[in-house]
Amino acid sequence: MQRNDSLYRLLITAILLAVGMVLPFLTGQLQSFGQLISPLHIPVFICGLTCGWSWGAALGFILPILRGLIFGMPPFPAVGLPMAFEMLFYGLVTGALYPLLRKVFRDKHIVAMLIAMVAAMILGRCAGGVTRAIMMGMQGQSYAFSAFFASYFTGTVVGAIIHIIVCPLIVLALEKARLSPLAKTSASA
Repeated sequence: MQRNDSLYRLLITAILLAVGMVLPFLTGQLQSFGQLISPLHIPVFICGLTCGWSWGAALGFILPILRGLIFGMPPFPAVGLPMAFEMLFYGLVTGALYPLLRKVFRDKHIVAMLIAMVAAMILGRCAGGVTRAIMMGMQGQSYAFSAFFASYFTGTVVGAIIHIIVCPLIVLALEKARLSPLAKTSASA
């Protein structure tokens, strides 16, 4: 049974990888709109919440790098590498916190999801900012805190709100349909 569970998580992650590769094309003609809503982040949050921390972290790291290398967006390494570390933390933190918070909040899965996502957003944005600061430092440039805050927090409010609305709705639907591997293991534990 464990082998089937791993295969199922691999399948879900592969589907979310494909969705992540295609989803940004919906906003492709309007680059500023795409940057505003960050469609690439949605599959990573869903993966972390449904498949767990290891699958979510792997998808989060691979997706922006693969997409950047194949399609040139996000530009790699300047944008793609910091985004890879940011999204790695999205998948890692949501996948690690959500099962723990489900036990605390029992029937309030939405509350557990929201707390896990907000924590992931904060930690992921910090990881992306640190990566960008290191990359700029290696080039002899500085990365001001005001630029970091504007890029990762102020400029991403709309996308964060969209993610906080869309991702839990999708995950709740998957759980209700009994298609979420993480919900299956939590229910049997």
